[in-house]
Amino acid sequence: MAIIYGVFSASNLITPSVVAVVGPQLSMFASGLFYSMYIAVFIQPFTWSFYTASVFIGIAAAVLWTAQGNCLTINSDEHTIGRNSGIFWALLQSSLFFGNLYIYFAWQGKTQISEGDRRTVFIALTVISLVGTVLFFLIRKPDSENILGEDESSDDQDVEVNEPAQNNMTKAVDAFKKSLKLCVTKEMLLLSITTAYTGLELTFFSGVYGTCIGAVNTFGTEEKSLIGLSGIFIGIGEILGGSLFGLLSKNNRFGRNPVVLLGILVHFVAFYLIFLNMPADAPIAPLEGTDSSAYIKPSKEVAIFCSLLLGLGDSCFNTQLLSILGFLYSEDSAPAFAVFKFVQSICAAVAFFYSNYLLLHWQLLLMVIFGFFGTVSFFTVEWEAAAVVARGSDYRSI
Repeated sequence: MAIIYGVFSASNLITPSVVAVVGPQLSMFASGLFYSMYIAVFIQPFTWSFYTASVFIGIAAAVLWTAQGNCLTINSDEHTIGRNSGIFWALLQSSLFFGNLYIYFAWQGKTQISEGDRRTVFIALTVISLVGTVLFFLIRKPDSENILGEDESSDDQDVEVNEPAQNNMTKAVDAFKKSLKLCVTKEMLLLSITTAYTGLELTFFSGVYGTCIGAVNTFGTEEKSLIGLSGIFIGIGEILGGSLFGLLSKNNRFGRNPVVLLGILVHFVAFYLIFLNMPADAPIAPLEGTDSSAYIKPSKEVAIFCSLLLGLGDSCFNTQLLSILGFLYSEDSAPAFAVFKFVQSICAAVAFFYSNYLLLHWQLLLMVIFGFFGTVSFFTVEWEAAAVVARGSDYRSI
């Protein structure tokens, strides 16, 4: 994970240039092939192949996320960017639900994962990944009049194919310069606080919380299977949030702030319940687990309910960040999404590092602090953006 997120962070500096030269569709296809390769490594893992593939998927992930953000933006207009962000997020997170659901039932009661079980899962996942990668070629080319903020770029599309090869270098350099300029704009600096919070809580719900559940000996023999069940309910929360905010975006007259406010309140409730329900040493417990007690007797039901809340809150933040980035930076969407993933992945990597050393309540406190200031900074950007464009478009309906 350290290799993947470290390479991911660094690669985001060059991904706008890659997308600018080869285009979002081909970028997503090439990245998908590396994703498939990474999954295939688990069919028969070797140390050298495992770590080498981790480097490649770090690069591929950066390209894929930047190209995806660009593709989402050019296939949306100012009225559909919120809806499309929600639909995308629900589809993306459905893997959490279906993947964990299969593992929960197929591996239930098993203490050792056999070679046959492992190969069955990863061969199936490799095939699914390859099919999904090929389907990138079926993404439609948007009509020029429907492209969000791309009025001028449509005039250049016909001559793009005939541009001399040296112009590719100019495109790459321009995209890199735009990324650096975006990093220091007021809006991006404010949104970076919100993005940093999503990186911290991403690490918490995807790595730390499952470890905590599995380390609580009070849960008895079900503690390991509860990890899979936790993943299922995180996925349900993500899908529920993405679907709900995608469907309601056109009828929302109050902009994005209420959704983000809901997200932080849901997360604060989850953090408080986790603080009461989980032993403080759960993230750093030894392999044997921990017998320490929390403020209340650890409850499986509360633990799983918190998983649902973590997923729902995460979808609130990510759908609205995707939406506001696609709206504010419609003409520079690739650099904007690269900066977004750069900040998020760095913070996720930092969180993976400190999660091995800090007790649970300190990790929760860090997320509360970043969550509060991230929410305030998002509100500031949303209010300023609404004031600027209110005269030109019905911003609040997005």
